[in-house]
Amino acid sequence: MRHPAPALALRSLLLLACLGSPLVAQASPPAPAPESAAPVVVRLETELGAIDLEIDLVRAPLSAANFLRYVDAGRYDGGRFHRTVRPDTETRPDVPIAVVQAGVAPLRQTEDFPPVPLERTRDTGLRHLAGTLSMARGTPDSATSDFFVCLEDSPVLDFGGARNPDGQGFAAFGRVTSGLDVVRKIQASPATDQSLTPPVAIVRAFRRP
Repeated sequence: MRHPAPALALRSLLLLACLGSPLVAQASPPAPAPESAAPVVVRLETELGAIDLEIDLVRAPLSAANFLRYVDAGRYDGGRFHRTVRPDTETRPDVPIAVVQAGVAPLRQTEDFPPVPLERTRDTGLRHLAGTLSMARGTPDSATSDFFVCLEDSPVLDFGGARNPDGQGFAAFGRVTSGLDVVRKIQASPATDQSLTPPVAIVRAFRRP
């Protein structure tokens, strides 16, 4: 029986190694940042008013591109602000925060894009100040479509902060430039525990020219 040429055998082994690796099979590259890194402003039209968000593609390119991917695909249209954290709903009085959290409509969560890597504030230089836009997450590298807005300075959300037990913090990637009063109205809306009842609808989200 003839044996394959060494080069052919090597190529075959490399192909089998790639096909057999679950990391290669499951890994999904993050959405690329737009060609221009100039500031991008996104408007959220909610049932309580408009909110303008400046997206930081320079310092947090992965998180920013991920958010814009959802905006451009219309995934936040019909979405909602669904969570409020304030003194009367806070469950972590040792590390209190003041935020509202939003995302796509529940029925569209199955359409989420792959998670993006966590961009730590240690690396981006961004901080969770009043008006900061950031990605919600569970474990590191698990953020998809949910995001939140800070209503006050919250260093406990930065890298090394104690709000998340892993100490890795959250990925800040933008800020509110207009409509922070609307965000405060959302935060003060009726809630059961931390769930807004009813949620505050996002009518549509789009890039401003």
